[in-house]
Amino acid sequence: MWMSTFARFALPALQRSTSAMACQALRACHRPGQAAGLLSSCLKSMQLRGHQTLGSASLPVARQSVRHVRALDEDRLMEVEWEDGGHSLYPFTWLRDNCQCPLCTLQSAQARKLLMSDLDIHTGVDVVEVTNDNKVSIVWPDQHTSVFDAEWLKKRCFSPAARQAMQEELFLNERYYWDSKLRIPTADYQEVLHDDKAALAWLLALRRVGIVYLRGAPAEQGHVARLAERIGYLRLTFYGHTWQVQDKYMANNVAYTSGRLSLHTDYPALHFAPGVQFLHCINQAVEGGESEVVDGFHMAEQLQREDPEAFRTLTSLPVDFTDTGTDYCDFMLQSKKCIIDVDAEGRVARINYNNATRDSVLDLPLHQVQPFYRSLKAFVDIMNRPENVVTYSMEPGDIVTFDNWRLLHGRRSYISRPDRLRHLEGAYLDWDEVMSRLRILRNSVHEDM
Repeated sequence: MWMSTFARFALPALQRSTSAMACQALRACHRPGQAAGLLSSCLKSMQLRGHQTLGSASLPVARQSVRHVRALDEDRLMEVEWEDGGHSLYPFTWLRDNCQCPLCTLQSAQARKLLMSDLDIHTGVDVVEVTNDNKVSIVWPDQHTSVFDAEWLKKRCFSPAARQAMQEELFLNERYYWDSKLRIPTADYQEVLHDDKAALAWLLALRRVGIVYLRGAPAEQGHVARLAERIGYLRLTFYGHTWQVQDKYMANNVAYTSGRLSLHTDYPALHFAPGVQFLHCINQAVEGGESEVVDGFHMAEQLQREDPEAFRTLTSLPVDFTDTGTDYCDFMLQSKKCIIDVDAEGRVARINYNNATRDSVLDLPLHQVQPFYRSLKAFVDIMNRPENVVTYSMEPGDIVTFDNWRLLHGRRSYISRPDRLRHLEGAYLDWDEVMSRLRILRNSVHEDM
């Protein structure tokens, strides 16, 4: 039912990005970026238009075998030679710190019991050997013994390729960038609720692509909360656990009007903005109200390429955001954020932009004011190019789920009438909860294979 272009190309790539990706990179420990490049080429090869359905996901696993192990006492490293010919090095201090025995680790919580104050960071080793059941055993100078599983060690190899693969498995940082030709990944609401493979495919696509459409929910309130329960729990904000997007008298948010909403991320006035947003169409307008989205990461990449100075400005100058009113309770929010956040490697990590809540307070020296406006205008102009914007119309029962740290979304103006008022129900989650459920589903799907 769900096999599609996305299932044939994207999901195999996503599978390789998890445990199999780690195994492939770790097997050699000398081929950085190979698996990530494979993922990227598979995703970028897709020509996407309109909606596309999701396929299910599974996790292949490779077993690891140790051929030989030895202590390099002068370097204070343990060297492991694998059956496939690869080599891995592990510092003595790290090995002692991560002893898996019941005295050092609480296995039921996978939590370290060994105190840093009790760790000898200059420790040597007495004996290292491979056990009959393919584990690595270490006897320390105080005669404490640590035993490590081969696969556990292999995944934690310190080579650049292994570290990259492990981080990719843990956080799924690879993204598929897109423009107006995107076919939004689409899934069935009921299948996502009741089938782990469907839910895993949904969350994988949400992480990689940034937006997934769910069809078939009842056109009544309460289903964004039910969908959130599939993951964990809702993010409570000053607008409540869920919120109703409708025309409201004396609206406390521009979303509660019938006018056009420019492309934006939600809640930059919070220092920690919600990571994921759900919007459920309960009733559509008589006319208008089409939704618009752009890939903010892709737009930032274009800005960096076309106008490096504007990119530097938006990644370095903090801007004030504010939000004041009364809803779930009264609120008076204030935050400072760069429009584009980048990580330590200079990669785009988050977009913070909402023109409605950008404060009139601009805490910049006079000589930086005009360069800031020029840079922001350049970014917004790129976002508004027709070739970058995906436009879609929601129908009653549709739920759109998207990455609020990455996508900018908007809405065209609309016309309602008393017997047909436009009504969407919204909710937020944080990426911590979403990624937690993704990892749990990934493990459960793998165990069922």
